[in-house]
Amino acid sequence: MKKTIFALLTISIVIASCKKEVDPFSISKQNIGLLTDSTQVKDIKTIYAKDSIVKKIAGDEFLGSINDIEIYEKGGKHLLSLSPKEALDSTTTIGNIKIYDTRYKTKTGINTLSTFGDIKTNHKISNIENTLRNVVIFVNENNTFFTISKDELPSELRFDMSKKIEATNIPDTAKIKYFMVGW
Repeated sequence: MKKTIFALLTISIVIASCKKEVDPFSISKQNIGLLTDSTQVKDIKTIYAKDSIVKKIAGDEFLGSINDIEIYEKGGKHLLSLSPKEALDSTTTIGNIKIYDTRYKTKTGINTLSTFGDIKTNHKISNIENTLRNVVIFVNENNTFFTISKDELPSELRFDMSKKIEATNIPDTAKIKYFMVGW
């Protein structure tokens, strides 16, 4: 009897200790690798202990401007830029994440090397914004928005910010300039 209880206890401990490893480059609605929508700024040093963290001070801290946190691999490759929700508050969470590294990808395989055709095929586009130099494509499924340079668009759409740009106006071969996740 004691051996059975001991064996069951041992098996349950082994099963409980086996946990699924998180892919450090996966992007989903509530996490990017080890970052989650509830990660606080003070926890970034622990999460990226093997990487380089650069905190930019943008102007006067008393104005309350948000200061981005840049994450680089030790070799110097730029991984992410994190924008805290509140300036100068170590307990605030991350509001937006700009993705630079090609290894970060959504569950559908979209990364910074993808094209507009890949986005259109794998996601439902909720909105397209026309800005001065870029077109921003919003996808609600995983809180991402993709930026495509207007240089990728037909010439009649590049210079007029008042024109409504539809998905049919963007070539499938248009490359992603960068993409972001907003929480």
